[in-house]
Amino acid sequence: MRQSIELGLDTFGDVTAGADGRLLSHAQVIRNVIEEAVLADRIGIDFFGVGEHHRADFAISAPEVVLAAIAGRTSRIRLGSAVTVLSSDDPIRVFQRFATVDAASNGRAEVILGRGSFTESFPLFGFELSQYQDLFEEKLDLFAALIGGGAITWRGKMRPPLTDQLVFPPIETGSLKTWIGVGGSPDSVVRAARYNLPLMLAIIGGDPKRFQPYAELYHRAFQQLGRPVPPIGVHSPGYVADTDGQAREDLWLDYKGMRDRIGAERGWPPMARAEFDQEADRGSLYVGSPLTVARKIAATAKALGLARFDMKYSAGTLPHEKLMRGIELYGSQVIPLVREILG
Repeated sequence: MRQSIELGLDTFGDVTAGADGRLLSHAQVIRNVIEEAVLADRIGIDFFGVGEHHRADFAISAPEVVLAAIAGRTSRIRLGSAVTVLSSDDPIRVFQRFATVDAASNGRAEVILGRGSFTESFPLFGFELSQYQDLFEEKLDLFAALIGGGAITWRGKMRPPLTDQLVFPPIETGSLKTWIGVGGSPDSVVRAARYNLPLMLAIIGGDPKRFQPYAELYHRAFQQLGRPVPPIGVHSPGYVADTDGQAREDLWLDYKGMRDRIGAERGWPPMARAEFDQEADRGSLYVGSPLTVARKIAATAKALGLARFDMKYSAGTLPHEKLMRGIELYGSQVIPLVREILG
């Protein structure tokens, strides 16, 4: 049976280096991300996602504003977040902002909701990190009530109740496509099933097949609920160049720099080249020539039964020009090869 799959790209707006080796301004990085999305639209990529962060090494803190700018310069590509940190935001405002992007893009918006792997947004917006779990649970419950449109009546513990409340603008097509981003918690998988939402697995290291139990749990949950199973997607890092050797050499130092910078905050040891090569060979780093990357994506899609694969194509200071070449190869060669392999 032919396996249908959407193939997308994600970026966090990593602050990249210019031709002189100096870091670009956040403003220039945002302009470059918009150009990258325009190219992705032109060459047939299915989805373009931008992540939300509130730290110096990533330029995008307001994904919906960037997506609205992209919407005005594209015509077919679907646009969304990767992810929206719902725990430290207001669910009604998140819904309104994405409903606005949906209107501006003629129905192409979607949102991936998550708790985020960074915590800077909590003190920034005045939330207690000790409420990390409770905030997400309650805000997701409210957001789920908003998705289908119409007046809502809702009650929680952390904000006043709502009674027959209309929220504007409504989604023109009736419902906003909403994914739950999951980093590896069975409880998160069950939560997505409980709200009848598609599952986006963030697999950033190790053999992707280790997530098979999560896909199976998701299917079992829907069987018990007696409902059709929504799509499963994967978000993983990668980079495409003309040859395997060029891809690894282009990516290695910038990827290591990003990994070591984040790792230093979390108590991880510096990344060795052997670990990088291990991730490229057998892990969740999709780096190489178009054929190498396509084969690896197709293998993951088969193993996990994916309806969508999004590659996080930016990595640390890797320059805009190289990212543009990688996007071109992903759209023109990787996507057709993946569909040929799966077909």
